[in-house]
Amino acid sequence: MTEASSRADQIQAFLSQSHWHNWERTPLAGDASNRRYERLLGPDAASVVLMDADPKRGEDVVAFVQIAEFLRAQGLSAPKILAQDPDIGVLIIEDLGDGLFARMFAHDPSMQEPLYARATDVLVALHQVPPPALDPLGPREMADMTRIAFEKYRSPDQPAPSPKILDLFTDQLEDILRHTVTGDMVLVQRDYHAENMLWLPDRTGIAQVGLLDFQDAKIGHRAYDLVSMLQDARRDVPPEIEEQMVDRYITATGVDGAEFRRAYAVLGVQRNLRILGVFARLSREYGKPHYIDFVPRVWEHVRRGLNHPALATIAETVLAELPEPEPAFLQYLKGNTL
Repeated sequence: MTEASSRADQIQAFLSQSHWHNWERTPLAGDASNRRYERLLGPDAASVVLMDADPKRGEDVVAFVQIAEFLRAQGLSAPKILAQDPDIGVLIIEDLGDGLFARMFAHDPSMQEPLYARATDVLVALHQVPPPALDPLGPREMADMTRIAFEKYRSPDQPAPSPKILDLFTDQLEDILRHTVTGDMVLVQRDYHAENMLWLPDRTGIAQVGLLDFQDAKIGHRAYDLVSMLQDARRDVPPEIEEQMVDRYITATGVDGAEFRRAYAVLGVQRNLRILGVFARLSREYGKPHYIDFVPRVWEHVRRGLNHPALATIAETVLAELPEPEPAFLQYLKGNTL
């Protein structure tokens, strides 16, 4: 029996003992992880979503359940957990529909301001409550997370940076993070962007934003999820919208504006450096070249962020060691030869 058929039998056995055993199964679009999703369609237009998160592929549904329950307890619209088997990595969750923010924006660009405003309000509300017991996203870990950019986002004719240069860069970035990413820490979902948020117009207030893909949540700085949303790797967020939402958050929370913007800039560079490396690896090593189409946008986020004075000590190293996303280099990242 193949691994795929064995997995299918596990899921079928789980469903056979459930209320949804004879519902129609249709695939849903996945993401960059090893998780798979199916929509189960029942009578009277009823539907739920099956999450297949195989532990043998490094997935774990326990964190998803924990964070979903915490978010729902705050009045937020994470999916309700309807059934679960953590041992085999299968969940049945509430179906929040197909109204992804990204889809709404493509249909009607005028929706950007009100939907991003509501999503910013979600963060304002979430950051007012003590976070659950999660691992912190600290300065050293965040600095180390950027090393993948120097290891994977490289031209074949460009020598890798020496360990001394890379260690110095990591130490410098850690020092920057330690002095700027300060203050009270909150729950950060980490992938809070238009492909993971759903518009739920039949609900009210902050519950109008459906939340997905939060199982990697940690404790971190208030600006982290705002950066994730407004410096989106997959779509252009108008600069005026980015500025409005940062202002909206600062005004609503009363945080120090200068300190918050400094942390926002630093976290933007940290996050986008990591994304460059992750996208290069997804393409070159996992056969997912479409991620390279996002690289010029991510590079622009990095380049723009490096203009902030807080990042002066690392700007030269980044620009010297990492190649510009020229067409030939992008083709190489997609698996072609230079």
